[in-house]
Amino acid sequence: MSDSHKQFQKLVGPSESLRVMDSLKRGATRRDVLAMLTACGMQATVAGSMAGLATSAHAQTPRRGGRIRVAGATAAATDTLDPAKQSNQTDYSRGNMLYNGLTALDGSLTPQPALAESFNTQDAKTWVFTLRKGVVFHDGKALSPADVVFSILRHKDPATASKAKVLADQIEAVRASGPNEVTVVLSAPNSDLPVILGTFHFHIVKEGTTDFNAGIGTGPYKLKEFKPGVRSLVVRNDAYWKPGKPYLDEIEFVGIGDETARVNALLSGGMDLVASVNPRSVARVKGTPGFGIFTTQSGQYSDLIMRKDMGPGMNPDFAQAMKFLFDREQMKKTIALDYAVLGNDQPIDPTNRFYFKDLPQRPFDLDKAKFHLQKSGVTGKVPMVTSPAAMYSVEIALLLQQAGQRIGLDIDVKRMPADGYWSNHWLNSPVGFGNVNPRPSADTILTQFFKSDAAWNESRWKSAQFDQLLLASRAETDLTKRKQMYADMQTMIHTEAGIGIPLFLASIDGHSSKLKGLAPIPLGGLMGYAFAEHVWLDA
Repeated sequence: MSDSHKQFQKLVGPSESLRVMDSLKRGATRRDVLAMLTACGMQATVAGSMAGLATSAHAQTPRRGGRIRVAGATAAATDTLDPAKQSNQTDYSRGNMLYNGLTALDGSLTPQPALAESFNTQDAKTWVFTLRKGVVFHDGKALSPADVVFSILRHKDPATASKAKVLADQIEAVRASGPNEVTVVLSAPNSDLPVILGTFHFHIVKEGTTDFNAGIGTGPYKLKEFKPGVRSLVVRNDAYWKPGKPYLDEIEFVGIGDETARVNALLSGGMDLVASVNPRSVARVKGTPGFGIFTTQSGQYSDLIMRKDMGPGMNPDFAQAMKFLFDREQMKKTIALDYAVLGNDQPIDPTNRFYFKDLPQRPFDLDKAKFHLQKSGVTGKVPMVTSPAAMYSVEIALLLQQAGQRIGLDIDVKRMPADGYWSNHWLNSPVGFGNVNPRPSADTILTQFFKSDAAWNESRWKSAQFDQLLLASRAETDLTKRKQMYADMQTMIHTEAGIGIPLFLASIDGHSSKLKGLAPIPLGGLMGYAFAEHVWLDA
């Protein structure tokens, strides 16, 4: 029920509210509602405001039915329905259609009960999850503790090749501790466990699943068709455990790597919702009748990666030189058109409660850049791999190229197509770009991208001191001490890692004005990739 619906019901009473809403559902107009209310003896001026409130409430009431087409920003032959292997926003969006986690993250990234109706701990090391009753998988099998045990433990098996293995390594044991209960024991306390289990990779699947192409989960939609790199088709799960959800009959989801093609598909009526709109396209979308923009500020960033185990990044002075070449203010204004906030070469953004605001902002300084470049001894052409797949990386590289010319650095910008960039070039190029989607907690992003043994440790920076601090911070219950630990880790990354983060980017999505229900969840655009169960089509 919307806020205005609750307000209307409070003012006129439940029975009258029900009568008016039923009339509106059958096509009654504001004038019809006004006549109904005055016939009950309500004064004309009061009835007028009540009629306006009722029609507003009706407009905000989700409607069932309809089909939408949605375009994510990535598509690849490696697209997967295995939650453990998901690695991009298209995978995440599709995963949220088909599966649920034990918890789900809300608009403040606070874990809320999902398949677990409750969770509790005494020491942040042993956690008890009570499972929701009456939940069934798409094939009719009832959710059981065994499904949860299997789903979590498979991340620890190297053969699974889980993208979340580094997060799951802290899990020591998972067992069914009752007919409707699962106990998770960690190797050391971590008060963020419910946050971690609310992330994409930890979606719950059926015990024993090895073939994920059927996409059988407990989620709001069932899989009808899946063609990796092409499209997927899902239909409403009428047995979904959330009453009344989802609202749509069907969603067709595709990946379109080219931003111009995505926006054209939206404005031609071929799509109802598209991800990752470039700020330069915002005015065009807003200026087209029947279309709108939806913005989410978050911790997303595109980063310059200088590998510390190969190429010029092996010399720490080269990495320092590159970080001083970022004209962040210019990048924010001319590239992101102010849909961003300044970054400082560490991954915790200002919306995060552990952001270290007192870390001195690294300036744009050509003299310091030149000093460190000469000290590094790096000469000749430096290839820099970019792609539209890593948001703004092409534009950032071109600005770096121009700045580099002023200090005698010859940057050779190598632009790669979006298709195949993540599998062929990211993590493989000595100097290149990544794009990191927002993560739900400071611990998650530091563990996945900066822990020495993390699969996604982009610059291969390794620090035993950092690893020890990271583990200690999870168990620290004193918030002041924990903040200091995170401040120390941000300072270490800023100073030592081969990563340059000039900006934290806002996610901009474009949509048809008929599509309702969008609200920001700062895990990224498309409602933190969880739009599917929340949106509906206005008549």
